[in-house]
Amino acid sequence: MMACFFAITTLVGIGIGTEVASLYNPNSPRALVVEGILDSISAGILVYMALVDLIAADFLGKRMRCNARLQVMSYLALFLGAGSMSLLAIWA
Repeated sequence: MMACFFAITTLVGIGIGTEVASLYNPNSPRALVVEGILDSISAGILVYMALVDLIAADFLGKRMRCNARLQVMSYLALFLGAGSMSLLAIWA
């Protein structure tokens, strides 16, 4: 049932996207705002998935809880990595 729903919505989405692309002006102010909003939503989803699903498993492990130095170094590396990616976003 879900596979059929996915196949149908994919085809409908392709059709809608094709129709919108013929009317779309990528340099209009409205298009730039919509693109910025969609980019920020997708970036937020990626950050959420990284923090909750990937990093949380590592930070909540027994090895991490028992070693304070490892915790400090891991959090420092996490924040430095996030800060570095934020700085790279300025030039992207």
